[in-house]
Amino acid sequence: MQQDKHPDYHAVVFRDRAAGYAFLTRSTATSDQTIDWDDGETYPVVDVEISSESHPFYTGKARTVDSEGRVAAFERRYGGGTGEVG
Repeated sequence: MQQDKHPDYHAVVFRDRAAGYAFLTRSTATSDQTIDWDDGETYPVVDVEISSESHPFYTGKARTVDSEGRVAAFERRYGGGTGEVG
């Protein structure tokens, strides 16, 4: 008899505590913690460090890298920019 090789795929709530945001999706992730969802059902809940609600790229709070300013600071600090060695 062949065993089922597919993982248990079930409804799970992922919760970003930093942003106060949670969403219900399906996943193979497991958890001993549960949460009562808006639909009256109880689902396992997985706490995550970061989600689209708290990630700087998606929230528009991402830092932009000023590469020209960094090059100028490097040249001021270490001189030159002539490309000659020695």
